Amino acid sequence: MKIAIFDTYYARFLSQFYARRPQLRKSASPEQTKALLAAAFGTSDFYSRHLTELGCDVIDIIGNCVPLQSAWAQENNEPFSAWAMKLPHRFFRLPYVGARLAALPGLLEVAMARVRAFKPDVLYCQDLSFFPPHALAELKKSVPLIVGQIACPLPPDGFLRPYDLILTSFPHFVPRFHEMGIKSEYFRIGFDTRVLDILGNVPRDVPVSFVGGISRHHGKAVPLLEHLADTTPIQFFGYGAKTLPRSSPIRKRHNGEVWGPDMYRALARSRITINRHINVAENNANNMRLYEATGVGSLLITDRKDNLGEIFDVGKEVVAYSSPEEATELVRYYIDHPDEADAIAKAGQARTLKDHTYKSRMEELVPILERYLEKHG
Repeated sequence: MKIAIFDTYYARFLSQFYARRPQLRKSASPEQTKALLAAAFGTSDFYSRHLTELGCDVIDIIGNCVPLQSAWAQENNEPFSAWAMKLPHRFFRLPYVGARLAALPGLLEVAMARVRAFKPDVLYCQDLSFFPPHALAELKKSVPLIVGQIACPLPPDGFLRPYDLILTSFPHFVPRFHEMGIKSEYFRIGFDTRVLDILGNVPRDVPVSFVGGISRHHGKAVPLLEHLADTTPIQFFGYGAKTLPRSSPIRKRHNGEVWGPDMYRALARSRITINRHINVAENNANNMRLYEATGVGSLLITDRKDNLGEIFDVGKEVVAYSSPEEATELVRYYIDHPDEADAIAKAGQARTLKDHTYKSRMEELVPILERYLEKHG
């Protein structure tokens, strides 16, 4: 089975990544792709590496990385606008930007050309806001199965309907897609053990942290995080702090943006780390931090959700809170009881490494793709 995995990366990560490696812009597309995947951003090669081990022929396409896409276009005699090369900082992985990305000269065309050149059985899209409906309709002429995966606010309906299947780690999205006439299945995300090899031994010198973004999609979490900033020794890492008022107590404890290994290292340094879900998650636990934090061995204190017990043994592998006050109480308790905190953290890591790795997830994914390919054969 040939699979093209399509994704987009946050603009600020790409800008920082190439600023640190200015010569990489001049490199061939395989070298740029290898360097980007080695940075362990997002889902990195966590899908492609394990799918390859399972016998699939897989490529990764980072659709909004202008230097990379430009290099591929030049190598394959595909037209690509020089104007777009000047604007790598304008590409965002956020909902509703697909139409904007498609409007940029050459970017959409190169992405489509890369898919056609590979001739995949499956196009697996991690960003459902990139390809506009007309592009998906065109790709469907040569790609037997087009699959999307989403766990964020939905783009307009027109961006969703062309997909043959949409996988989601939001259980509540599945029936909503079905009501739209779109085939959908529940498919969880996970943790990749390669991260542990990248990190090596990391001293746990941060008593409690929050590692993640702050945006309009996380609005309900800001009061929680500010309460923790006022009542615990919490340290913050991630993006979005500058969107907060200068008076916010979060800003006084904020250590800046962290991406890839630096993000995992911030989690690994933390004896305790706080999780909270994006608003659109509603009453369901699903996000990457569940697996990232437990995977690196931190004690995860997360917001209580209806299905959390299906993923972890609450109280034994992770700890859950229902209010800012309870979150503070739990943080203080486990700071004062480090042996109990360590025991839960170790149990949580053991559960993730047993049941929630990307190796396991890909073993679940292949039969799903084969089943839908057979239906579309």
